Amino acid sequence: MKVHVRKSIVAAAALALSVGAAFSAGAQQVGIDEQKKVVTVGAFTPVTGPVPFYSILTHAAEAHFKHQNENGGIKGWTVNYVTYDDGYDPARSVAVTRQLVEDNGAFALAASVGTATNTAVIPYAKEVGLPMIGPIGGASAFFVERNVFPLLPDYGWSAAANADYAVKELGLKKIALLWENDELGKSAKRGFDAYMAEQGLTPAESVSFDVKTTSFSPHIRRVANAGAEAVILFGSNANLAAALKVADLQGLNVKWFAPFFTADPSTFKLAGDLLNGTYFSSWLLPVSSDDAQVAAYRDAIKKYYPDDPVGVFGLNGWSNAAVFSKGFEALLDSGKPLTRENLIAALETLDNAAVGGARGVSFRPGDHRGTRQEGIIQAQNGEFVLVRDFRPYPTVVFDATTGN
Repeated sequence: MKVHVRKSIVAAAALALSVGAAFSAGAQQVGIDEQKKVVTVGAFTPVTGPVPFYSILTHAAEAHFKHQNENGGIKGWTVNYVTYDDGYDPARSVAVTRQLVEDNGAFALAASVGTATNTAVIPYAKEVGLPMIGPIGGASAFFVERNVFPLLPDYGWSAAANADYAVKELGLKKIALLWENDELGKSAKRGFDAYMAEQGLTPAESVSFDVKTTSFSPHIRRVANAGAEAVILFGSNANLAAALKVADLQGLNVKWFAPFFTADPSTFKLAGDLLNGTYFSSWLLPVSSDDAQVAAYRDAIKKYYPDDPVGVFGLNGWSNAAVFSKGFEALLDSGKPLTRENLIAALETLDNAAVGGARGVSFRPGDHRGTRQEGIIQAQNGEFVLVRDFRPYPTVVFDATTGN
């Protein structure tokens, strides 16, 4: 798979405007070419470093803009998407962002990859007024910063949504949580605990595990001894597959739940038929959905990146890029000058919008929780099927996970 360190979707000359000039009264906004109707946006992505497979996210984001450019653009505007490798190093992410702004004239960031990397960029982005659209990561800071517009929810909300389905739709009361012992799992635990307490229920069991765990025998024994009827696992697809295999060997018959990013064909490759029946609380529609936007993602990946897998990872990148497109379209519709400040204001008007594979996306002043609802997906006969439509997250988890 050939990956270029810098990609440019359309040929557009670098804008000879300084960042300072962009903020002066009456100056042309950096990254906007009114005459050619080209807007330049950028992203950092780990082509090298510990997680080069995350480039799948960026390929999908680029495929979104390519597809859009070839189908009329954003109300006639073309997106020039420029990306640089940051090696998944926060310090390099800041340097790359500065390069995108000062050398490439980026109007905004779109679908930059990583929680720690995006968090590190926030101070510089705030300093220059740079919108960070669809950062692919999960951090509470993203929900309250005025220039940051995330899609991904706090994992605590997803864990609570899983528990809510188990309790209210399946009538289960004895629910156990297996959680990865890092911020991902701890966030899930906060939301799960808050929801269970509100329902007057005590977790059947709560067991942490290391991300590298391959043997879940002691964890499953504890779950079985607790008499659990359901298990919510928040970890990787490899963790989920390993736990399902041990449960099968030990004869544990429970309902299984997992986060959205494990509702992926790669998980079937790891778990086989054992995955069938598992539920996933997901802010994304199933990758196999007939929805026009999801179908466009599948077709574009096959066209532009045929060696990349079609799965939830890619749909994630595509959807985060689509946040910029929705926001820029809203800015154009507003009739206001094409400035970063007005882009931020336009994004805060999005209400219950369909964005890529996400539904019910809303941003409000002081509250940038873009994804406010999730559906429930179930693995069935090698496919992922939406079995409950999108509903708002249980209200209690917002207070528990964000302090709002």
